[in-house]
Amino acid sequence: MKNSPNDPLVIAGKAYQSRLLVGTGKYQDFEQTRQAIDASGAEIITVAIRRTNIGQHANEPSLLEYLPPSQFTLLPNTAGCYSAEDAVRTLRLARELLDGHRLVKLEVLGDPHTLFPNMPETLSAAKTLVADGFDVMVYCTDDPVQCRMLEDIGCVAVMPLASLIGSGMGILNPWNLRLIIDQARVPVLVDAGVGTASDATIAMELGCDGVLMNTAIAGAHQPVLMASAMKKGVEAGREAFLAGRVPRKTYQAAPSSPTTGLITPKSRT
Repeated sequence: MKNSPNDPLVIAGKAYQSRLLVGTGKYQDFEQTRQAIDASGAEIITVAIRRTNIGQHANEPSLLEYLPPSQFTLLPNTAGCYSAEDAVRTLRLARELLDGHRLVKLEVLGDPHTLFPNMPETLSAAKTLVADGFDVMVYCTDDPVQCRMLEDIGCVAVMPLASLIGSGMGILNPWNLRLIIDQARVPVLVDAGVGTASDATIAMELGCDGVLMNTAIAGAHQPVLMASAMKKGVEAGREAFLAGRVPRKTYQAAPSSPTTGLITPKSRT
């Protein structure tokens, strides 16, 4: 394990200084999107191909005018896809629009109300995409066995949910995340469910390599200010994880100052 807060996040052989990945949906316009991205310090920006114009609609404003690939690593995602076939088709379109871009985020949803992942379809799509030369980061359940299966397929990062997409409920099952982190040989990033900066901090304190979010920033009353808070939360959590917290003790308190080995005045005779 590396021991410096400045160690980069490495995904598919490329190093990134920021461990916060940010989405581009739900902002009031592309200008606010750019302001929030700048405040977050994020270098990897995920884009829903089915919902955001990156060139497929020639007569409409393009996100690429505000977030050019020369400045950011775009992460096309398959939000809104409910089958492996649709997800694969969507990412092949993204690769064509972005001149052979390989790094993608796979998500195959199983339910329109919860947006919970359909893992059989996710695994199927992952196999196809990896075989087709994509570098796949994958949204998944917090199931250690299925995360290992995705890693074995060849995914470059696994991204288990903390809680349901857009719920803001934070990390509901830290124990499963620890199991995933302990066994993983690829980066583990929390994806979905973060509500505020302390959620991001907890994810990083658990040992996650990064956090991906959208609604927590875009849905805040002041998105740009929240983006700045999330940046600080991720950085603080990373530093705390590397520093190593004191052990929890439920049986006795430990004084901040020692009570042994003190110099005491000589008693008068």
